[in-house]
Amino acid sequence: MTNRTYLLLFILALGLAIGIASFQSTPGYLDGDYYYVTGLQLAQGKGFTEPFLWNYLDDPEGLPHPSHAYWMPLASILSALGMRIARGFDFASAQWIFILLSALIPLITAALAFSLTSRRDLSLIAAFLALFSGYYAPFLTTTDTFTLYMLLGGGFLLALKIRQIWLKSLILGFLAGLMHLSRADGVIWLIFAFLSLIISYRNSVQKQSFSSFLFPLFLIVGYLLPTLPWFLRNLDVFGTILAPGGGQMLWLTSYNQIFSYPAGSLTMETWLASGWSAIFEARFWALKLNLGTILGVQGEIILLPFIIWGAWHYRKNELIRIGSLAWLTTALIMTIIFPFAGARGSFFHSGAALQSLWWALAPVGLEQAIIWISRLRGWRLREAWQVFRVGIVVISLIFTLTILWGRVISPSARKQAQNRGVPRYALIEKVLSAQKNDDEHTAVIVSNPPGYYLSGGRGALALPDGDAQTVLDIATRYDAGYLILEPGAVTQGLIPVFDAPATHHDLLFLKEIEGAKIFVIKKQP
Repeated sequence: MTNRTYLLLFILALGLAIGIASFQSTPGYLDGDYYYVTGLQLAQGKGFTEPFLWNYLDDPEGLPHPSHAYWMPLASILSALGMRIARGFDFASAQWIFILLSALIPLITAALAFSLTSRRDLSLIAAFLALFSGYYAPFLTTTDTFTLYMLLGGGFLLALKIRQIWLKSLILGFLAGLMHLSRADGVIWLIFAFLSLIISYRNSVQKQSFSSFLFPLFLIVGYLLPTLPWFLRNLDVFGTILAPGGGQMLWLTSYNQIFSYPAGSLTMETWLASGWSAIFEARFWALKLNLGTILGVQGEIILLPFIIWGAWHYRKNELIRIGSLAWLTTALIMTIIFPFAGARGSFFHSGAALQSLWWALAPVGLEQAIIWISRLRGWRLREAWQVFRVGIVVISLIFTLTILWGRVISPSARKQAQNRGVPRYALIEKVLSAQKNDDEHTAVIVSNPPGYYLSGGRGALALPDGDAQTVLDIATRYDAGYLILEPGAVTQGLIPVFDAPATHHDLLFLKEIEGAKIFVIKKQP
């Protein structure tokens, strides 16, 4: 692989990323909105704060609230960096750095494939599979962790090839630290780094060298270089080095309990009280959804058998062993330990770290399958390989374009984007601002708080997993004056309010906009 090849791949990937991004005027979902808004706070000099509450797990005192009590900060930092460099605060200013980074994914995939195979043709196929990235394509150019995790995961796997143990330790630790700053589950990559270094140390002919003997120290130093400042910030703000919001996720008995109020209601006792039948049923449910993610997202349906075949072909390679262990560990964590978060998106996010490896292995598995079938059926190997290597790229292209058309490009997708999220919230905000007694500091309770804040700068609170009384309790504590219930985003306890908006005397129905129902919350004594 030459520098010219990498440059051409980058230009092609950048052009595609810019094309996709041209259809994205806002992040369009809670995660992306969160990283954009918290990046906006940083870029405007307001520090790590959030003018909204998207959950109540850490028992927040009010608005503004210290940010990243649940999610990690790296995507927000990059959003802020993009805005500061571009000297603008709009979404495009936050987005461009993710567009640029996404164009590196085919390059790191090609490098990973070449490190495995030393073959240019297989590496180019892998690069094109990464270019046409299937279900990941709509998310790589927005303010989220997908691009970061793909690049860092691919870089981590490439770093396994470094021979000098001290340098390998330092770089793996640094990459694991960045992965932890991207996602909370990124800390598990420190374990994979340690396992890899133990293998390297055992195989080293320089076991007695000072630098090799101290590889755990280099690993920890590398890890702490990016993470220590964040740990100190958490210690100062929350009193612990880790953000307090994630611990309660262990005890969920339904996904909507992420939005439980008041804080502290999720405990081991409540988890056990749900019964072992419900506990096992939840994990079986998560397994089914995560298997769908494996097949449709990570394996892109047709690639999965070739990925497995390629991994088997290189099964003795350290990179494959560490990568497979990392994937299996991630899958188990997101199925058994965090089934609700895992099945509702976390496995989709976390699995991105291994995606470059799967794209690198798919051409290997395809070639091995063709060799095997050629022996059975008498195919001409050279001609068969030429046809199928083009075919797999074309199928990947069609698969990706179909997803982009349905989710981003088509008139119906664009219309839907204009009728929900920030655009719909902007219409609602005009109605609220026109109210005679409205105070711009009065918060709203809504399903996507960061998205609502983007619509007009009003503070917003998460729609709770509770009933009308829970809403009133939140409104009293955090001075909320409005409730917004959107179709498809109403928690179970508030469905009666949504279905019969005129029946609750403390929630006064105001108006319906694009299917969303607006209520004025009657102040409690």
